[in-house]
Amino acid sequence: MKIMLTSDLERMLTEQARKLGITPEQLVVDSLKERLAAVSAVPESQGTLADFLHEHIGVLDSREYIPGGARMSEDSGKKFAAGLLKQHRKRAQ
Repeated sequence: MKIMLTSDLERMLTEQARKLGITPEQLVVDSLKERLAAVSAVPESQGTLADFLHEHIGVLDSREYIPGGARMSEDSGKKFAAGLLKQHRKRAQ
């Protein structure tokens, strides 16, 4: 792989590599490894989104709250489309 550098960036890279006693190529490889490892690492203490939401994820039986159940999953596509149409009509006024 070849990467084109501006003259300023090449100068800074060469100077930093000289100070560290390594080649500019090695400085680039080391810097990329460090940068990419930091981006891809997820701290253990942070966990995943599922870990964060575990107390809020689950199943709810709406019949416990509404006689016959809320039936929120029925015709959800039609309900969504109707909601979008309602918003569109409000904006058009």
